[in-house]
Amino acid sequence: MFDTIILSFTIGIFLFLIYSLKKCFFQVNEGNIAILKNFGKAISINNSPNDLKIYKPGLHFKKPWQKTVKISVMEQIVELSGTDGDTMAMASDGTLLRIDAKLRFIPSLKDLYALIFSMENPLEHTKGLFTCILHQEISCFENKKSNNNDHTHELTNVGSYAAIRRDRGLLNKHIQEFCSSKLGNTYGIQFENVDVTDILPPDELAQSLNAVINAQSEAQRLYALTEGVCEQRIMAAKKGIDIAKSKAKATEVDIETMAKILEQLQNAGTLNCYIERRQAEVFAESRISYVKRPL
Repeated sequence: MFDTIILSFTIGIFLFLIYSLKKCFFQVNEGNIAILKNFGKAISINNSPNDLKIYKPGLHFKKPWQKTVKISVMEQIVELSGTDGDTMAMASDGTLLRIDAKLRFIPSLKDLYALIFSMENPLEHTKGLFTCILHQEISCFENKKSNNNDHTHELTNVGSYAAIRRDRGLLNKHIQEFCSSKLGNTYGIQFENVDVTDILPPDELAQSLNAVINAQSEAQRLYALTEGVCEQRIMAAKKGIDIAKSKAKATEVDIETMAKILEQLQNAGTLNCYIERRQAEVFAESRISYVKRPL
């Protein structure tokens, strides 16, 4: 009986040691980092909350009562479209647009404390923050006019929907500049980009806006086509002028040459004979000749 108790106690101690040994080691995979919490307090260097002790990928030792918090340092993508697949935003002209966008970011290793401990739900907080920024940039987005030197500029001003859809890269650039200058690493993330993948108008305006866009595209096509035809005509006219100048120059040379020959014949006294011979040749080649005789 006593031996059984000793054996059970020994087995219990052995299992407890195995469990404690297992709790003393933790593994961090590639693309992740980890920090430790000691009775709820994050372990930092020099007791500075902004300088947490970071454990890189590999096998590490810890005390059994310490807790591990693992964070992915790979680029993360967050859908800003909401549960319905899109989010509504009001443009500068009051048009409600359905926006489909994605946020790309990576955690900032210098500001992990702000990311982990300053927000109750970091992912939802970040999503809501950048959704508000996206709505603000869309509402303030102005219709940039084309350069006056551009021959394919639009003949009429377009609405906010067409302007945003056309200059989607410019909208992304404005969002990136705003986040870089205003936010920085305040929330513990390094902003990469907000990709606006699709912009849809309201259902009741979709056909009208498409008709306007098609009309503008057709006007631009006709403008470019007419411009091309005019350029071709101008080039043809310039080429015709050059050909006419060349012909006139050749005729001038022929006349000057003939004048010199006739002058030589005049000086030699054979001009009348030459004229009579040429008249005879012309009369011989003609079928009908009308000769005016003196009365």
